[in-house]
Amino acid sequence: MKFDLLATDNATQARAGLLHTPHGVIETPIFMPVGTVGSVKSVTQHDLWNRIKAPIILGNTYHLFLRPGNDTLHQAGGLHRFINWPGAMLTDSGGYQVFSLANSRKITEEGAAFQSHIDGSKIMFTPENVVDTQRIIGADIIMAFDECPPYPAEKKYVENSMHLTHRWLDRCLVQMANTQPLYGHQQALFPIVQGGTFPDLRVQSAEYMAAKDTDGIAIGGLSVGEPTEDMYSMTSLVCDILPKAKPRYLMGVGKPENIIECIARGIDMFDCVMPTRNARHGYIFTTQGVVNIKNEKWKNDFTPLDPLLTPEYSMAYTKHLLMSSEYLGFIIASVQNLSFYLWLVSEARMHILDGDFARWKEHILPIVTRRF
Repeated sequence: MKFDLLATDNATQARAGLLHTPHGVIETPIFMPVGTVGSVKSVTQHDLWNRIKAPIILGNTYHLFLRPGNDTLHQAGGLHRFINWPGAMLTDSGGYQVFSLANSRKITEEGAAFQSHIDGSKIMFTPENVVDTQRIIGADIIMAFDECPPYPAEKKYVENSMHLTHRWLDRCLVQMANTQPLYGHQQALFPIVQGGTFPDLRVQSAEYMAAKDTDGIAIGGLSVGEPTEDMYSMTSLVCDILPKAKPRYLMGVGKPENIIECIARGIDMFDCVMPTRNARHGYIFTTQGVVNIKNEKWKNDFTPLDPLLTPEYSMAYTKHLLMSSEYLGFIIASVQNLSFYLWLVSEARMHILDGDFARWKEHILPIVTRRF
C-alpha cells in the first residue's frame, strides 16, 4: 500500500492525499461507511459504489467471525467476493468489542475471552487468530488487536492497557510476517494508538506505533464518552508525532463537525455508524443542516430532501415513509446521510487543494451544525 501526500493546508494541519490499495485509489480525507456484518445497513453495494461513491467500506472481525464464520468466508473467496464489493475494505480487529462487551469478557496477556452475544458460546481472541481471521476476510487494511479502555478510567489502568496493546501489536506483526494473504492481494496492518486522555501516554503510544514503520496508523480510544475538546487535543497531539508520509485513521468519529475539526488536525480517514443509525431514527444530514424529519412541520413540505444530493424525494414523502416504518424510508435516509458524509470530505479535500480550507471550515461549520 502506498500513500501520496499531495497538499497540506497553510493555516491548519489539514491534508489531501491519495491512498493506493489493491482495490483502488482512495482520495483523502475520506469517510468510510460501516458495514459491520458485510452490509452497510439499508444500503445496497450498488448504491454505495455508484451513487454514494464510497471507495472503501468497513467490516468487523468479531461480528464476521460469529456470522457467517471463517469457513463460509474462506469458501466464498473472502468478503469482497461474498458481498460483491469492488472497492477497498478495512476490517476492525474486534478490539472495540473488548470495550463494548465489558460485562461478558475477560482480558489476559494471551488475549480477550468473550461470550458471544448471539448464543452465549465462549470465544477467545488473540493477536494471532485475529490476524488469521482478517486474512480469511481479505480486507485491504486490517487492524492490530488492541484494548480500548473505557472513559473515564484510572491512569494506571489506561497505562497498563496501552502496554498490553503494544505487546499485542508486536505479536500481530509477527503473525503477519509468518502468514500470507489468501486471495492474491496484499494486506496492510495498521497499529492503533491508545493512551486515553493522558497526554504523556498518548505521546508514548504514538512514538511506539510510529517506530514500527507500518503502512498507516490508527488512533483509537477516542469518541468513547470523553469531552469533545479532549478528543481534539489528543488528536492534535498524536498527529504531531505520527509520520507525515503515512495515512492517519481516527476510529469511530463521528459528527460532521468532529470530522471537519479533526481533518484540520491532520486526520485522513474516518468511520462512524452515525449516518445510517441516525437515518433510521429520522435525523437527516443535509447540505443545509440537520433535519429531524419526524417533526410535524415537514408533513406537507414538498421541497427536495436535499436539492444537491437527493432532489428526487420530498421532505413530506420521506417523513411519511419513516413514520410508517417503511423500509424505503430507511433506504432514502441512509443513502442521503452517507452521500452527505462523502460530500463533506470531498469538499474538504477540494478546499485543501485550493489552499482555502481554513476559510471554508469557518463557513461550513455553522451550516452542518444547524438544526431545522
